[in-house]
Amino acid sequence: MSILSGSSILVTGGTGSFGKAFIKYALDNLSPARIVIYSRDELKQYEARQLFKDDPRLRWFIGDIRDQHRLKRAMHGVDFVVHAAALKQVDTAEYNPFEYVQTNIVGSQNVIEAAIDSGVKKVVALSTDKASSPLNLYGATKLAADKLFQSANHYAAGYVTRFSVVRYGNVMGSRGSVVPFFRRLVEEGKPLPITDSRMTRFWITLPQAVQFVVDSFDQMVGGELYVPRIPSMNILDLIAAIAPEAETYEIGIRPGEKLHEEMISEDDSRRTVVLGDRYAVLPSVAEWGFVPPEGDPFPEGQAYRSNTNDLWLTTDEIRDLLGSLD
Repeated sequence: MSILSGSSILVTGGTGSFGKAFIKYALDNLSPARIVIYSRDELKQYEARQLFKDDPRLRWFIGDIRDQHRLKRAMHGVDFVVHAAALKQVDTAEYNPFEYVQTNIVGSQNVIEAAIDSGVKKVVALSTDKASSPLNLYGATKLAADKLFQSANHYAAGYVTRFSVVRYGNVMGSRGSVVPFFRRLVEEGKPLPITDSRMTRFWITLPQAVQFVVDSFDQMVGGELYVPRIPSMNILDLIAAIAPEAETYEIGIRPGEKLHEEMISEDDSRRTVVLGDRYAVLPSVAEWGFVPPEGDPFPEGQAYRSNTNDLWLTTDEIRDLLGSLD
């Protein structure tokens, strides 16, 4: 049984792809006392209420994580928080940098403050592979948020609240995924644009991402940054799985985009341990009584990158995974 079972849970960004998948899993498997969905968009909340048929265990809070007072009100009586709210589009961040700072950094600190003041037990914040050795503004704001959540355990040392982070790669079939974009172009009979035929990415499914977060609540003591051991894929294999006969053309790497993604840098590998299906990047400074998990050391000086990964999806495996989304 999960530590989340029978509890009160709040999900920031609860009307996004991950949020809705997490809520469905929780309703079906965790018998929650209540789930608070905290998000900004009233239309998305209306649509989510229809999706979940106005389940009486759900509470709907319109609010922005930039508003600490509203967060505190929403977290009243909450046991656990999943922090999934963020601005995420790489190219938009380059044009609107301070908006991303306001939401992804200042908003994250607001979540930390509200959780401590409200007596929340545990908070798991969602990160991204773009936060490791960030090249773009979005990744830089998420790295800052990761640091805030790990260091928040110092700030909360005299309180009950503990904070950890999960970092994973592209979520197959999510709203921001390239998969629905490619499928739409195929239906319209148009060629598929690819940035670079050498490009590789980490891939995880929504159910896998949800389970990883649930398991992280059970394992965490506070301060860990968890990274799942997941496969990589090449962009050409993805296209072969979606539409093997489709024409393609290269458009070049976009501003702020990497050819290959990274989830653990070479420098961070020195403080990383291997824990079965995951890696745990330990905090660089931990003076709140942190007890590191027992695990094998990650190879020092070796980064965890999508192009040097030892796990790869074949075209057939990608096709099977895509079929499971339909």
